Amino acid sequence: MSGAHGRTAVVVGGGVAGLATAGLLAADGWEVDLLEQGDALGGRAGSWEEGGFRFDTGPSWYLMPEVFDHFFALMGTSTAAELDLVRLDPGYRVFSEGHDEPIDIAADRAANVALFESVQPGGGTALEDYLDSAQTAYRLALKHFLYSSFQSRRALLAPEIVRNGARLSGLLSRSLETHVAGRFTDPRLRQVLGYPAVFLGTSPDRAPSLYHLMSWLDLADGVRYPMGGFTTLVDALARVAERAGARLHTGVPVTRIRTTGGTGKPRATGVETAGGERYDADLVVGAADLHHVETTMLPRELQTYPESWWAKRDPGPGAVLAMLGVEGELPELAHHSLFFTRDWHQNFGDVFDTRRVPEPASAYVCRPSATDPTVAPPGHENLFVLVPVPADPGLGGGGDPAVEKAADAAIAQTAAWAGVPDLAERIVVRRTVGPADFASGLNAWSGGALGPAHVLSQSAFFRAGNASRKVDSLLYAGASTIPGIGLPMCLISAELVLKRTRGDRSVRPLPAPLAGRTDAA
Repeated sequence: MSGAHGRTAVVVGGGVAGLATAGLLAADGWEVDLLEQGDALGGRAGSWEEGGFRFDTGPSWYLMPEVFDHFFALMGTSTAAELDLVRLDPGYRVFSEGHDEPIDIAADRAANVALFESVQPGGGTALEDYLDSAQTAYRLALKHFLYSSFQSRRALLAPEIVRNGARLSGLLSRSLETHVAGRFTDPRLRQVLGYPAVFLGTSPDRAPSLYHLMSWLDLADGVRYPMGGFTTLVDALARVAERAGARLHTGVPVTRIRTTGGTGKPRATGVETAGGERYDADLVVGAADLHHVETTMLPRELQTYPESWWAKRDPGPGAVLAMLGVEGELPELAHHSLFFTRDWHQNFGDVFDTRRVPEPASAYVCRPSATDPTVAPPGHENLFVLVPVPADPGLGGGGDPAVEKAADAAIAQTAAWAGVPDLAERIVVRRTVGPADFASGLNAWSGGALGPAHVLSQSAFFRAGNASRKVDSLLYAGASTIPGIGLPMCLISAELVLKRTRGDRSVRPLPAPLAGRTDAA
């Protein structure tokens, strides 16, 4: 393909990956139309307002800042120009069943080393070694894996990869849980180091220990927050995309990817919408849920990933969400608070094996009003509660008994563990969301909250690729494809689409800023 002026592209889906893809393609000289089925942009990174409260309905952790910095640099701007970031201290608070006092994870490495030492003698030294290893793994991932479409396996023979081959093999062959348990004995510390697996859509005993790199991000690099909430990130992505020339359309569901036959492989020629409109294009990018794009917009014979492929895959967890407007202050909670049950294995076993809502359940509570006065009226707090549950639309959506029961239990648990006995009585705004809402509102495969789990068989080059094998000029972006789950990964997936159009098989990020190309790649 060529990034030449006059080439046209349609991006299906207006989430973070879709917006980033539209922006990068437009900046590279493509004429781009983005089609979002909903009335607002953002996808999983949504927003909801009620009674003077404004809730982020999806992502709430800002990690891997260099990935955001690189994306905005590609677009000819900077993170500082587009977002107002603050560093959280504490990064998050951890409440553990059976322990009266929570522990705070600080904003810097030295303080966390001291914390680990205070909890477990020798834990500080162990954490130093652990974080050194995590940083090395993270740098290797950034340099050799995350910005690669794995079109050339020769990249895996880079001297640095070969030198670290035995180490990488060990990290891939044992679980994160085993890796952590060999270094730490205190269950609270093990949970702090194991919980990042949930960000990857899996559990510590299922995630390869290579993902211990995640602890570098929160324990050493720190957790940030964009003032105004994550809707400001969506706004920034839309702003830079439109500035580059992309046309962003909402309320336009796509129902079919059009193809043309002839000799050889069919080629994507555009899309059709539910309203009967046709958008012709030289390139189609499916940035919506990959299962939905493949199984509903293409005939079976043109599906690279048909239902039979998905039947053998792990959808990751679902989630019950509760957005709560609360009267009065809640200093007992940090901006981010994690609530860990004592029976860790039972909790994850319920979600991933027996597929039932855990009782009790580990949960996450975000209190952005601790940092941002714009998200709640004066004298009130904004709480976002997330309970990992099975990815099963049969559990229902907001208002269904199973969802309300899980939300009520999480509220009661938060009240008891954090020492806020009247929390439930102080709630003045409440909205709940369940797996069925993810399925109906976002076309999320199996009602999953994050995307396909990062187990070994769904990581790196084992994950769904970003190009159709059955249809030319059909590419993919988003959490369903490489490199994976999370806001930074979605930004990188957009760049991988652009690299495909340029014929760039390298593993390196593109030079910034982009210059619109008129030459064939």
